[in-house]
Amino acid sequence: MRTKTLTLGLLASVAVVGAAEAQSRDQIRIVGSSTVFPFATAVAENFGRTTDFKTPVVESTGSGGGLKLFCSGVGLEHPDITNASRRIKSSEFETCTQNGITITEVKVGFDGIVLANSKSADQMALTKGQLFLALAKEVPVDGALVENPYVNWSDIDPSLPNSKIEVLGPPPTSGTRDAFVELAMEGGCDQVDGAAELGLEDSACHFIREDGAFVEAGENDNLIVQKLDANPGAFGIFGFSFLDQNSDKLQGSNIDGVDPTFENIAAGDYGVSRSLYFYVKGEHVGVVPGIQEFVNEFTSEGAWGEDGYLVDKGLIPLPDADRQAVGNAAQSLAPLAL
Repeated sequence: MRTKTLTLGLLASVAVVGAAEAQSRDQIRIVGSSTVFPFATAVAENFGRTTDFKTPVVESTGSGGGLKLFCSGVGLEHPDITNASRRIKSSEFETCTQNGITITEVKVGFDGIVLANSKSADQMALTKGQLFLALAKEVPVDGALVENPYVNWSDIDPSLPNSKIEVLGPPPTSGTRDAFVELAMEGGCDQVDGAAELGLEDSACHFIREDGAFVEAGENDNLIVQKLDANPGAFGIFGFSFLDQNSDKLQGSNIDGVDPTFENIAAGDYGVSRSLYFYVKGEHVGVVPGIQEFVNEFTSEGAWGEDGYLVDKGLIPLPDADRQAVGNAAQSLAPLAL
């Protein structure tokens, strides 16, 4: 009995200590998108160096995973900020609201989604329609909808390489995956003759094949980069910033006649591009030190401006007027309403 009492007392002491630590967190916790991760990390490191606040902890959990953690509740056991490479969904916003969370949305800039391969191989030039036919679960063949039969790129079009279709990409929890299926797959579906007549429209075009031609490579885009460098026959799907940071080893495919370059994405000419965001939990501002100041740093011209340090990381800035408006709303912590 005495041993049991001592054990229970020890457990209670540990619980009290854990609760005390949870109530005294003095370091910002950030989760979310692997695409926004390098930008948030750069801001966090600069913030830690130039202020009296601790360097925020930034985790790459994917956009969907980050929003799930973020919206799960108010309290220091929950993250303060989440990054997203797509806009928050209405269902996620409702979950946040039901859990008493007030959100500030910050659009930080633009990014392109690239299909990249090793520079030791030839650059690929594709239409979105050909990309859809390479990766879709079901495709139109001779007037019928069938399981994707294409093994080599040349099976889709003789002008394409006679090599195996092998594409490494993000899982369903990734904002990059969400944006890719909407912009590239759905856009490509629209280019394929007979797709609409067979019922392939909008979200029906989003299903990616599961026969090994597409390989889910997790939320770590750096791992995809490493695999492409080691396997010149493979392609990878990730954000432009990772291509930009690895331009000595990798090249982006030309899509619909446009290369994935900083200039083409900024001009809106590259057809597979999207906005990037982060979301702030209003209830944690003033509780966890430094959240307001971190937002101010992220939205400063020295960080996200045309000559800011995030441009060196591959961020494509918002236009001047948009940057001013978004920055003002962010720094005043204006609540989001959907």
